[in-house]
Amino acid sequence: LHPSFQLTTDHRVGDWPLMSSPLPTIALILLYLSCVWLGPQLMVSRQPFELKWILVFYNLAIMLLNLYIGCELLYCALYRKYSWLCQLVDTSPNPHEVRIAKALWWYYFSKCIEFLDTIFFILRKKNRQLTFLHVYHHSTMFGLWWIGVKWVPGGSAVPGAMANCFVHVLMYLYYALSAFGPAIKPYLCWKKYITIIQLVQFSAAMALGIYAIVTNCPFTRWMEYAFVAYTFSFIILFGDFYRKNYKRAQATSAKNKDKNISSNFELEKKKGLVGNALFPSGNNNSKNKFYRE
Repeated sequence: LHPSFQLTTDHRVGDWPLMSSPLPTIALILLYLSCVWLGPQLMVSRQPFELKWILVFYNLAIMLLNLYIGCELLYCALYRKYSWLCQLVDTSPNPHEVRIAKALWWYYFSKCIEFLDTIFFILRKKNRQLTFLHVYHHSTMFGLWWIGVKWVPGGSAVPGAMANCFVHVLMYLYYALSAFGPAIKPYLCWKKYITIIQLVQFSAAMALGIYAIVTNCPFTRWMEYAFVAYTFSFIILFGDFYRKNYKRAQATSAKNKDKNISSNFELEKKKGLVGNALFPSGNNNSKNKFYRE
């Protein structure tokens, strides 16, 4: 078969942890979904856990893991002179290619560790955070990257994983800082920019996937189609998240600000503190004050 239609798995990863069969990965995903369903019910009559220092340590650890994976992929891809537009998987025992495959395995496994994001939300009774986007993102990434590592641990699978790692460095740094509580909140005004960066990342990844399909890149074709469709779902979901949490909030804030200004003016007008250019206020203090539209 042409390389773009290859159906054989990568022989190098066969005996790596969780790689011999999809069943452990499927079982972990089902366990995760069970926790999402049962966890909030079990916490109904319990007080939320604080977990401050656990969250700080956890988020910093995930940040460092993503930094390691991203740097490993970048270094090895540059050393091997990868093409960012179209690159086949090299299944040879070349040390740098094996390092790329191992880094992608760690990327896959990190998605299992990140199930703890959801567990911590449940234990802290932050059930509003258990959105469809959150659960869909966490449950599918782990399963789909098992497929990625099993079939294509290298080549054109590298850029998307590498970019996502560097985005996660920023994201988990934000989470680690926010775990310190209200004292640090004034310095965390950059959350929405993380979402913007994620949207840019997904858009660029989808563009690269479409380019590979259109130009008949010999990278595994069925994987390219799946990748483009999956990335498109993220653009839709993260775009909706941005619109609801930032655009709508911004519009509401502006509306409330206008409402407060109007209310304050009416109150001052009743007290005779303001007037307008034609009708000065009734306040006869040292100077008349005028309200000019």
